[in-house]
Amino acid sequence: MAVTVDRPNGLAMLRRWRDRPVIKVVTGVRRCGKSTLLDLFRTELIAGGVPEANTAKLSLEDVDNAELAADHRLLHQWVVSRLAESGTTYVFLDEIQLVDGFEKAVNSLLLRSNVDLYLTGSNASLLSGELATLLAGRYVELPLLPLSFAEFVDGRRHAPDSSITALYAEYVRFGEFPFVVNLLPDSAAVRDYLQGLLNTVLLKDVVARKGVSNVAALEDVIRFLMHNIGALTSLRRVSAGLDASGRRPSATTVDSYLDALTKAYLFYPVRRWDLKGLRFLAGPEKYYSVDPGLRAALLGFSGGDTGHVLENVVFLELLRRSLSVRTGAAGGEIYFVVGEGAETAYYQVAETVRDPSTLQRELAPLADLRDHHPKYLLTLDQAPPVSHNGITQLFCLDWLLGQ
Repeated sequence: MAVTVDRPNGLAMLRRWRDRPVIKVVTGVRRCGKSTLLDLFRTELIAGGVPEANTAKLSLEDVDNAELAADHRLLHQWVVSRLAESGTTYVFLDEIQLVDGFEKAVNSLLLRSNVDLYLTGSNASLLSGELATLLAGRYVELPLLPLSFAEFVDGRRHAPDSSITALYAEYVRFGEFPFVVNLLPDSAAVRDYLQGLLNTVLLKDVVARKGVSNVAALEDVIRFLMHNIGALTSLRRVSAGLDASGRRPSATTVDSYLDALTKAYLFYPVRRWDLKGLRFLAGPEKYYSVDPGLRAALLGFSGGDTGHVLENVVFLELLRRSLSVRTGAAGGEIYFVVGEGAETAYYQVAETVRDPSTLQRELAPLADLRDHHPKYLLTLDQAPPVSHNGITQLFCLDWLLGQ
C-alpha cells in the first residue's frame, strides 16, 4: 500500500488562510506534494463537518480534463456548476498554469463570496504578468518544498534501520520527494524516478516555456550548479566553467537559463547581505538545489561533498521556517542570515568541528558580530548542545527534527 506522508507545515498554512477572501496559491516544484496537500486538507475539512458536496477538486493534468484546460470559460462553468446551494464551496484546482487564460476564470471566481479557492502551480511564472495585475493584493502564495527531514523520518518510520543517522543518509542520497518513500529501499527505482522527474520538469517547465533550443547547454548549466552548490556563482563564472564541454553559452543565455530554472523551483538563489551596510550586495549569488536526491541522481552518489549537501539541507529547512534567507557578508562569511529586524538569527554550518582549529574558524564570523541576535553553529557531530560565548552549537539532525 502506498504511504501518504503527513504534511503538518503545509496543512498549517492552509488552515491559517481558510475562509479568508483571497486566493490561496500553493507553489513548488513538480511532485513535491502539492496535490496530496490539497487532498489532505479536503479530507480534513470533510472530517471537520464540511459536507463533501461543498468541496470540488479538479486535476488539470488529467487528460480527461483536456477541454477544461484548453478554455478558461469551460473551467469557469465547471466550477460554477459544482457550487453548493448553501454555504461555502471549497474549490481546489491543481496545476492551474496548464489552463490557457486561467487568470480570467480565477478573477471571476474571486467575485463570488461563496467560493474559497485554492490553486497549485509548478512554475513561478503563474504569479507574474496578467494574474498579478488582476489580483494584486487578493492572493497569497503558499510555497511548498518536498519533504522536510522530519516528514521523511515519519514516512520511513518502519524502515529496517530507522536510526536518525541511517535515515539522514537515505535523505541526502535519495532525496525529499514524497513518492521516494514508496520506492525505498529500491535504489535503482529511485534513481529512475528522479531522472524521469528531472526530465519532465526540464521539458515542461523550462524548455517549453523558455523556448530553449540548446538543451545540452541547459543540462550543462544544471550540472555546473549542482557541482557548485553553495558557492558564489556569477553569470561569467558559469559561462566560463562550461568551456570544457565545448558548449559555452553567453552570459545572457546563462541568465535566461537561471531565470527559468529558478521559476521551475529547481534552484533557489540566495543573495549576499552586507551586515554592516545593511543592504544587498551586487554580484555573485549562491544557488541551492530543491532536492539533494536530484543532485545525486544527476551527478552520481559517491558519499563525498557531504559538507555542501548538509549546507543545502539546512538552507531548505530554513526556507521552510522563514521566507527570508540570505548569506551574510561581514569580516567573514555567515552562511545564513534568517528573518528581519528583531527576528534575525545567524547560522553557520559545518560537517564536523571536532578539530579545534576548524571550530574556531567556524565561530569567528559569528563572534565578530556585535549584536544580540541568536547565533547557531549546526554540525553533524553527535554531541549535546553547547554554548561558545553565546553561540549555540547544535547537532544538526536534532535541529532538523525540531528537537
